[in-house]
Amino acid sequence: MVKQERAARTRRSLIQAAAEVFAEQGFVPASLGAISKRAGVSNGALHFHFANKNMLAEAVETEAAEAVRRLTEAARARQGNSLQSVVDATHDLMRSLLQDAIVRGGFELAGDMQRRTKSPLRSEWRQWVEDSLRAAQRAGVLAEGVSAAEAARVVVAATVGLEVLGGADPSWLSRQNVTRFWEMLLPRIADRRRLGTLVCAGSRPPAAPSESAPGQSQ
Repeated sequence: MVKQERAARTRRSLIQAAAEVFAEQGFVPASLGAISKRAGVSNGALHFHFANKNMLAEAVETEAAEAVRRLTEAARARQGNSLQSVVDATHDLMRSLLQDAIVRGGFELAGDMQRRTKSPLRSEWRQWVEDSLRAAQRAGVLAEGVSAAEAARVVVAATVGLEVLGGADPSWLSRQNVTRFWEMLLPRIADRRRLGTLVCAGSRPPAAPSESAPGQSQ
C-alpha cells in the first residue's frame, strides 16, 4: 500500500511538472530531463511511469480535459442549460488557465501544431458551448434571428483567442477582460427581455484575489 501511494504521488508529480514545462516551453523543446528535475525524481523513475514524452503529454491532456469537464458540469449544475452557464464557464475556464498548470499545459499541447495529435480539449469545449447555446435557443433566451451555432463559434473563437494570448500575457485571462467580452456580446445575442437577468461578470463572486492577473483589478 505504501509503495502504491508513493508511486501514485510520483506519477502525479511528473504530470504536474510536465504540464508546467509544456506550458512554459511547448512540447518539442521540453525535455524529459527538465521534467524529471522539476518533479524532483530520477530519469529512471520517470521512465517507470511514462515510456516517452508523448505518453506524458497524453496524461496531461487527459487530466486537463477532466478539469474542464468538471467546471462545465458545475456551471450547468448551477444554471442549467442556459446562457448564464456559458458565461460562468468562460470565467471559470480563464481562471483555471491562470491558476491551474495542468489546464494551462493541456491547452498549450492542444494548440501545438507540431504534435500532429488531435486533442480532446478544444473540441470538447466547443461541443459543450454549442450544446448549451442550442438549449438556450430552445428556451427562448437567444435573440430572434440569432443562430446558436454561429453564437457558439464567436464564443469559442474568443475564448481560444484569450487562452492563446494569455500564454504570453496573463492579463488577457483576467475576470475583467472576460466580463468586457460578455458586455459587448450579450446585447447582440440575448433576448432583450432576458438581458437584465444575465450577469456578465459571472454569477459567482471571485473566489480569491489571486484570480486577478498581474496589474489587473477586479
